[in-house]
Amino acid sequence: MTDPAALAQPPARTAAIWAALDPVVTARPPLRVLDVGGGSGMFAVPLAQLGHDVTVVDPSADALATLHRRADTAGVGSRVRGVQGDGDRMHAVLGHTASAGAGAPPAGGLFDLVLCHSVLEVVDDPVSTLREIAGVLRPGGQLSIATANRAGAVLARAVSGHPVEARALLEGTDPAPGRAHPVRRRFSPVELLDLVAGAGLQPGEWRGVSVVADLLSASSGADPAAVRNLELALAGASPYRDVATGLHVLATRP
Repeated sequence: MTDPAALAQPPARTAAIWAALDPVVTARPPLRVLDVGGGSGMFAVPLAQLGHDVTVVDPSADALATLHRRADTAGVGSRVRGVQGDGDRMHAVLGHTASAGAGAPPAGGLFDLVLCHSVLEVVDDPVSTLREIAGVLRPGGQLSIATANRAGAVLARAVSGHPVEARALLEGTDPAPGRAHPVRRRFSPVELLDLVAGAGLQPGEWRGVSVVADLLSASSGADPAAVRNLELALAGASPYRDVATGLHVLATRP
């Protein structure tokens, strides 16, 4: 298993997620990991470098092709499997791949750790999707959920000079009606925790994801390490976490 210290530091905007995952994925036997909507492998490849076996389910064939290239370049191609499919049909997707002999889930179809990042915003039914995903988690396993934060979206629209759109988001309406694609959902911490509990999971403490990183311009000149340390300090502290770009919670299946 790769020494965690040998891996590159995560970007500031996802530092809080990695900090929550760190006790789960380090100093442990290899885990069976499922990354739902994991696309090009931003989490899957580093987890494979830590020695874990990762299955990525994503609807995009292009993203999965990028995943395999990235995994091969990192020398962990044998630990990463890509499966094309949707998170709201998890059992069907994994059952089909198992019978096909490619990207098969672990024995019993259960995983030690499941990632569900930036998925609930775009699915038809977040409630049923989260239940479907939770169903492939072994008892005692953990589910990492990251979603867009409504309060953070309101603040971002306001400071970028779009007060009308900010007000619409605050009121829960589409900030740009008439668009070709449906608006992405945003969640409050209470809504996210209710979803987790409704899926039969026990949520841990929620964190803010990218409290300040997304507000800084590329030309700000801020030291990346200092920004990352600030993110970690703010992620669990209100009122700062309340206006973060995203929300994160690590939940356990009883």
